[in-house]
Amino acid sequence: MIYKEFRGTLTKINEDLKARFLAGDSVIDLVHARSNKIDELLVSLWSANVKIPEAALIAVGGYGRGELHPSSDIDIMILLPQNVSDSRKECLSGFITCLWDIGLEIGHSVRNLAECEQEARNDLTIATTLMESRLLAGPQNLFGEMQQLIDSENMWPSPVFFEEKQKEQIRRHHSYHDTAYNLEPNIKSSPGGLRDIQLIGWVAKRHFGASTLIDLVNYDFLTPGQLQRLQDGEKFLWQIRFALHTITGRREDRLLFNHQTHLAKMLGYEDATYTLAVEQLMQRYYRTVMELSRLNEMLLQQFEEAILMDPNAPAENLNERFQVKNGFLQTIDEKTFQQEPSALLELFLLLQDNPELRGVSAYTVGSIKRHLHLIDDEFRQNPRNQRLFLSILSASEGVSHELRRMNLYGVLGLYIPSFGRIVGRMQYDLFHAYTVDEHTLFVVSNLRRFALKRFNDEFPHCSEIMQSLEKPELVYLGGLFHDIAKGRGGDHSELGAVDAEAFCLEHGIGKPEARLVAWLVQHHLILSSTAQKKDLGDPDVINEFAEIIGDQTRLDYLYVLTIADIRATNPKLWNSWKAQLFRDLYELTKRAFIRGLENPLDGTQLIIEKKEKARAYIATAAVDESCVEVVWKLFDDNYFLRYRSSEVAWHTEWLVGSDIKNSTGLVDARQRRTGDGIEAVILTNQRNRTFAHVTATLDELGMTIMDARIVPLANNKSIDTYIFMESDERVDIDKNRINTIKHSLMQILTLGDQETLTVTRAITRQARMFNTPTRVNFDSTILGGQTVLELVAADRPGLLSRIGTVFMEQGINITSAKIMTIGERAEDVFYISDLSGAPLTEITQNELAEAIIKKLVE
Repeated sequence: MIYKEFRGTLTKINEDLKARFLAGDSVIDLVHARSNKIDELLVSLWSANVKIPEAALIAVGGYGRGELHPSSDIDIMILLPQNVSDSRKECLSGFITCLWDIGLEIGHSVRNLAECEQEARNDLTIATTLMESRLLAGPQNLFGEMQQLIDSENMWPSPVFFEEKQKEQIRRHHSYHDTAYNLEPNIKSSPGGLRDIQLIGWVAKRHFGASTLIDLVNYDFLTPGQLQRLQDGEKFLWQIRFALHTITGRREDRLLFNHQTHLAKMLGYEDATYTLAVEQLMQRYYRTVMELSRLNEMLLQQFEEAILMDPNAPAENLNERFQVKNGFLQTIDEKTFQQEPSALLELFLLLQDNPELRGVSAYTVGSIKRHLHLIDDEFRQNPRNQRLFLSILSASEGVSHELRRMNLYGVLGLYIPSFGRIVGRMQYDLFHAYTVDEHTLFVVSNLRRFALKRFNDEFPHCSEIMQSLEKPELVYLGGLFHDIAKGRGGDHSELGAVDAEAFCLEHGIGKPEARLVAWLVQHHLILSSTAQKKDLGDPDVINEFAEIIGDQTRLDYLYVLTIADIRATNPKLWNSWKAQLFRDLYELTKRAFIRGLENPLDGTQLIIEKKEKARAYIATAAVDESCVEVVWKLFDDNYFLRYRSSEVAWHTEWLVGSDIKNSTGLVDARQRRTGDGIEAVILTNQRNRTFAHVTATLDELGMTIMDARIVPLANNKSIDTYIFMESDERVDIDKNRINTIKHSLMQILTLGDQETLTVTRAITRQARMFNTPTRVNFDSTILGGQTVLELVAADRPGLLSRIGTVFMEQGINITSAKIMTIGERAEDVFYISDLSGAPLTEITQNELAEAIIKKLVE
């Protein structure tokens, strides 16, 4: 009966604390209040169950600090004197069972003093939890002996403790890709999270014996302002963590998509004109952890200087303003920035010119923060500062590294105010994996890797182009400004182009160069959208694109910027299929420029050249020329325009060795020769239900489809090709997997026209959080008797199959599909006609759009 009362007490504690949190009580008070209430429960149960008066009940870890969130683990240690008999220990298991029975999440250990010493010596994590211990019940003298053992200078001496904790943080940060800007960050363990604050406290306790961060102010390791920022950051993260535990009812430290919107509402954020409530919450989160990361770096460096370095080491002057001490750059005088504000930029140039430097001294990092107010309009208009910034941007080494450091220290967002507005700005979708500022700096970093010869093996073609650019700093500026206007409303490309041109002209960059940078920003999406959404086999598409680009110089700059941009948007986005599409568009446009825009590409000439190249491929397979001609009689000009020479050769060799007259059809599949992904080819009678069946089959097999082409042939046949990848992004595909795919595709050729296939794969957790309205648009430009249908809809398993089913029901022929998935959103383009091959009338378009929308809401 007594345990039932304890369960009721625990429930009331949790309900009261939740009510207080929702009413706006201080989270600091609530975290400590829960710890105090749990203290009372444990002490009562200890007294009722444990009959070993010489044993001690000790809170350790976060509970030892007196910090408990609603679902935090409650870590305790039972400390025993030597030689307690097993019979007397039996009551301890009853005590622990009782804690579990009343609903407490208990982590526990039972040790004597010798075991505490041994395990703490062997495991730094155990030593750290015991450092944060607090006596709940039992003899003070036993607890004191344990503390003396743990605090002993022979137990993890301060230098060793610091070095190991620093390594521990580096490993932890690596596991989060060294960025705090992940879409679903971990508020405890990600860079800038609560663990980074705790690490500062652990080192301070070990080195100084400091019990709180406030003590670091007394040791002159923290200024009152820095302490306040640490405390404010911790309080904000505590609010999020408390709310997460409240929402989920469990220990949850990940800011998952399905919690972010609920959290924003719970914490009082509201949608604004151009920013959602959730985006406001996350921007504050990212800015908070950015500041905490800076403080963490500064304080750990300050500890390193105090613990591991010689404080009396001589300093070597670099110039009148800066010197090097213990390998770190620092100002010579505390008034350096006040007397010479330009030094706030000069510092980063010196780091580039002296790559052997380990970084910036902790004191100087703090001084930068204290003098950021000097970066105002007068500072930005100073010609010396403008020259310094352009020198940083055009340096031979360290460009992206120092831009990141400038952002971390708060300098970049003040020097370019429009950049400051995107710092920490998230886009609430699954496409953009990073905040806008982090993405932007990744773009510049990718461009820099193209520019450095030591990375030539990564993207040889991009490196070749990048290293041939006359002024690579212009594409860096394009990268810096390409997304700078996001969140303002309107077209961010147009608005960003205005900002970019103004910035360039203010910095003395010539008008032609400034216009090039502005043009890059304005058109930074066009190469990607053309390559992924349009038919590159159509000479008119290439000619139109070449007209927009204008010349080879613009094409070169835009090409490297586009690839750097896509690779920096989401690590999972880039693949060899996109690489080939972009390379094809680049080469075809380059060729158009060589011919001259007044002499556009001709389809007939392209076909002749493709046939010649295909014959060269086929010759290596020793295929008889007469057999080639038999197969090619099936193919019309449209086929040769829409397939690469290597694909024509593959299809030809396959069909030469097959029974073309087979009434059921033929299937082949292979791993793509150019990299990841699989391509399948189907020869079958012309039937408009094949697309629905193939896409359903591939979807059910766990494939992500990227491209589909359906080309009518002679004798009422069609050749259908599909390019797809494993949804889990596996690159290595074995023969068994290929055979499974071929067998599954062959089976669908025997299905009747009225038979349908169902995709049973479930939608992902993340995708369920988004509601993308379905939009169906028809392009007014009719290409070769076709209608272009553009679909925007929520991506989900079976989407393409459903669309294919509608096409079948409405009597629509599909000749091509360009599949583009943007996070949770599908943006697909279909080239279609009616059964007679004519473009769709307006009435048919309206009926088709209505049928698609209805089908997708089923």
